[in-house]
Amino acid sequence: CRPLPGGSGWSLHAYGRAIDVNPLVNPYISAAGNLEPATARIYLDRTRDDLGLLRPGDAAVRAFTDRGWRWGGAWRDPVDYQHFEIG
Repeated sequence: CRPLPGGSGWSLHAYGRAIDVNPLVNPYISAAGNLEPATARIYLDRTRDDLGLLRPGDAAVRAFTDRGWRWGGAWRDPVDYQHFEIG
């Protein structure tokens, strides 16, 4: 379990309502340029052909979104390619 960044409430991960998939090749990046993990800069190039890299319309993305989960890779700030959540 972990709290929300900068807050005191629990994240959706703590309730089993969020999951992160392959965080290295599917990084989190804020509009300010904060990148997690810091070693993932090369994976911001979403045209790469790396195993596990999530893109719109991929089978893995559809497996979640077709069941009502939201994908962080479709967000604007932050863009969270690894993140799926429901709720």
